[in-house]
Amino acid sequence: MLLVFALAIALWSLGALIKIPNRNRWMMIGTLYFLVLAVHFILPKGHQLRMLLGETEDFWLIVGGFALLIFSYLLILRQLRSRANAKEVHANPAAQESFTDTELNRYARHIVLREIGGHGQKALKNARVLVIGAGGLGAPVLQYLSAAGVGTIGVIDDDVVDGTNLHRQVIHQDKDIGIPKVFSAKAAMEAQNPFVAVQSYNRRLTANIADDLIKEYDLVLDGTDNFETRYIINAITVARGVPLISGALSQWEGQLSIFDPARGAPCYRCIFPKAPEPEVAPNCAATGVVGPLPGIIGAMMAVEAIKVITGSGATLRGELLIHDALYGENRKIVLKRRANCETCAHVTINSA
Repeated sequence: MLLVFALAIALWSLGALIKIPNRNRWMMIGTLYFLVLAVHFILPKGHQLRMLLGETEDFWLIVGGFALLIFSYLLILRQLRSRANAKEVHANPAAQESFTDTELNRYARHIVLREIGGHGQKALKNARVLVIGAGGLGAPVLQYLSAAGVGTIGVIDDDVVDGTNLHRQVIHQDKDIGIPKVFSAKAAMEAQNPFVAVQSYNRRLTANIADDLIKEYDLVLDGTDNFETRYIINAITVARGVPLISGALSQWEGQLSIFDPARGAPCYRCIFPKAPEPEVAPNCAATGVVGPLPGIIGAMMAVEAIKVITGSGATLRGELLIHDALYGENRKIVLKRRANCETCAHVTINSA
């Protein structure tokens, strides 16, 4: 009996080594099983080969019975899942029209959500989202937006992957050290989901190019770590009426909000009218940051992006969410527009 199990393991391992599909490997093991049964039924009792393979066929018949039960259960489960997916596709014809079968399977857990459904997933596919920064916050944002099926994702950053990034910027790997972050991120995103288009811009976002870039997108996520760039982003998104999801990190604490004056929320400058002195708001290189924190805040930013695009739930427009990882606490602060804000005072609320 041990010989048969050893042969089965060897067949499976050899098949994996030469990249034979799982189905074919199971067929090989099934063939081995029937050969063992044939030996027991054809050769007389007491034959040396029968003794080597377990003496009687009873054990192998029991093994076959259990295998048949498991196979039947998995087959029924697969049929039930297929029927459920078929019902969902029928209930969401928009999804069926715009997605391949592979995409429908990939996004099935989104499509079955009442708040997203086929129309929401189609909205994600048609969305154009710009992520500014491919570092601590940008890494999880890019991973989750590409996994969620956002159709076009732009990423701009002028930095290269450094060894000190890797404890928190998990979209990059050790082999990517020295490579521009936008190219490393693009490769990881396309490997994870080949159905998204990634536009990479290996340069710093400056006032000269900000308007031409942002006008190509309908949602912006800011993961930068300096106030100069944040004010540039804020000014252009306000002028264009584009929602801005902004996050920030420091040591054990992170925060995020949606700045969107066109829909009643304040802009970034309403809340931070002047940049603080460098010693008041130092960057991560000076103060440090716990590794998983960017993942927490970045994932929250990605969730807010999905809600904005699909129209799901209540977003963080007009609210600042603060997460304290050291003490495991969340709190919210209500934000109001400043009537004399130099950036958004002229903006009227879009009732649509």
